[in-house]
Amino acid sequence: MIQDNQYVVCFGEVLWDLFPQGARAGGAPFNVAYNVYKMGVNVEVLSRIGSDELGDKLIDQIKNWGITTDYIQVDDQKPTSTVIATIDEDNEASYEIINDVAWDYIEFLPKLAELVSNADAFIFGSLAARNEKTRKTLLKLLEYAKLKIFDVNFRPPFVDVDLITELLYHADIVKMNKAEMRQILDFLDVEYVNEDQSAAFIQDHFKIKEIVLTKGSKGARYFVENESYDCPAVPITIADTVGSGDSFLAGFISKRIQLEAPYKIMKEAIALGAFITSKPGACPDYEYEEFQKFRDQY
Repeated sequence: MIQDNQYVVCFGEVLWDLFPQGARAGGAPFNVAYNVYKMGVNVEVLSRIGSDELGDKLIDQIKNWGITTDYIQVDDQKPTSTVIATIDEDNEASYEIINDVAWDYIEFLPKLAELVSNADAFIFGSLAARNEKTRKTLLKLLEYAKLKIFDVNFRPPFVDVDLITELLYHADIVKMNKAEMRQILDFLDVEYVNEDQSAAFIQDHFKIKEIVLTKGSKGARYFVENESYDCPAVPITIADTVGSGDSFLAGFISKRIQLEAPYKIMKEAIALGAFITSKPGACPDYEYEEFQKFRDQY
């Protein structure tokens, strides 16, 4: 049972994904936060929206879900973020990410240092740090975090080699997919041989204790220091892949902060990722008991 004083902080973009069928609240850090909260973990979202109608609606939506918005800043100059999202015939999502929006300007405030210092985990990605203002805030907050979880989540054209490298050096745990693993090795002029050698090299080079490697229909692997744990995928009918990696990470975090055994952590991660992928959108309406019933089939 999770203690009441346990909580995690998700840092970065909060936005509206604009799909052909309508707008949905999203952004990778928020998708993680939503599903972490559904797992019974307290969560704080650290982001920034515009002082506009879209921002008001976003705050209302988040509050309606029961998630606090105390650390979502409001910008009088920059707009609330929107992303044009499309789903192809294979149910894969692609995104056109608008630049120069409110979450590019997240401010460092003294109260955030205390928030992050007391959190059981601090979750961040690379996209939010594309702009200098938010990047500086992120790097400052990383000085206070006790468990730093980096979801690399590359979103071209916003892939900065120097930034990615710097963030990897800060991380305690890194989540990546196979393509991102290969790209990180390319940054370092290292040839990809296999998963084990690649993970070991990245762990050693950046002094990272844990790597979580997601492989879609081939499941996932968890590298913990010198050990590795293989977890097969759960067979499902895909509704869409929006937020599937984010929900996987949420499941991982919910058990990792409880210091559960690696296999139990990965079972939760794989199950939640599959459960959300079987539903439309990254933040579908569901109760924990529904997920629990799904997970316990496997």
